[in-house]
Amino acid sequence: MDNSAGPPLAGITVIALEQAVAAPLATRHLADLGARVIKIERVGEGDFARDYDDAVHGLASHFVWLNRGKESMELDLKTDAGRDVLRRLIARADVFLQNLAPGAAARLGFGAEDLRWNNPGLVVVDMSGYGDAGPYRERKAYDMLVQAETGLISVTGSADEAAKTGVPTSDIAAGMYALTSVLSALLRRATTGAGAAVAVSMFDATVEWMGHPLYMRLYGDRQIPRSGVGHAAIVPYDRYPTRDGEILIGVQNDRGWRVLIDDVLGRPELADDPRYATNIERVRRRGEVDDLVAGETKRFTTAELDETLAAAGIPAAEIRELDGVLAHPQLAERDRWREVGTEAGPIRAVLPPMTFADVELPMGDVPALGQHTQAILAELEENHR
Repeated sequence: MDNSAGPPLAGITVIALEQAVAAPLATRHLADLGARVIKIERVGEGDFARDYDDAVHGLASHFVWLNRGKESMELDLKTDAGRDVLRRLIARADVFLQNLAPGAAARLGFGAEDLRWNNPGLVVVDMSGYGDAGPYRERKAYDMLVQAETGLISVTGSADEAAKTGVPTSDIAAGMYALTSVLSALLRRATTGAGAAVAVSMFDATVEWMGHPLYMRLYGDRQIPRSGVGHAAIVPYDRYPTRDGEILIGVQNDRGWRVLIDDVLGRPELADDPRYATNIERVRRRGEVDDLVAGETKRFTTAELDETLAAAGIPAAEIRELDGVLAHPQLAERDRWREVGTEAGPIRAVLPPMTFADVELPMGDVPALGQHTQAILAELEENHR
């Protein structure tokens, strides 16, 4: 691979006044894409995600996931001196992204309008839980709470019990929209010279992801039922037993149903049965169809059925525990693992999902709290001379 082209965001500087998950996810990807990301942290405490757990050689798993490739600078923004340093950093930056409590950045003097008055090319992204207006503006907005308010929990889980998702979906959704906003604003700036003021909320991002259930409620006049790993609108699409375990099968169309029932499961007499021929009819007979498929899949071992389904072009997957993901051949054979440094020593990390043909994206170290404070201050002083 020729790395001479350099990463796509080389030369871009991002100042991040951030904590937890949503904003750090956005800026972690910006760092992976080559931007210089300076993370502003509370003196002596830092991002509170540093203390979520100590699973990674004494460091927090969320923090090492979300903060590699950044520079950590401790600043006390309650002081005039601390605020002055931040203003000087932002004046030289391309992007300022923050996820403090609603209105907090503006009260400190770092509102988008004020910042862009002095730096019109600046891209300012304000992230929040529920947005900058409305009756929920001031509410706490942890991922679980936003999942509840947006209806995500109502469609997740089993028929007997609702559940939140196993990863912080609302945080991740907001982080990805913030990332997209920054990239879009920088692209526009390249042609117009104008920066941008962007607002992204966890609530809005998650409501957007609820499109199918919302439209079913709005126009189908029904609440999507919770169906475990199954699909509320497609059958068969669920986990099915095998002789030694289980496998997930997802048939997306009626042609796939014919292939599954005839070529794989050996029940050709059912291929044209009008009770099962269309997905609409199969959904109406969900329990019956699932029982029929399960009765046939349990004749196979998981490995046998997985291979047979793949050969027939039927979507299927093994249901892996996390140790199976760590050893997944798709990661190993494509050389997706790398090492990054931390204050506790090197750790494994997976390459960014954006794979460029001409350059491997940088994966910088996870910073210790305040590791770069003195160097950044010295840089500011040098540029002031």
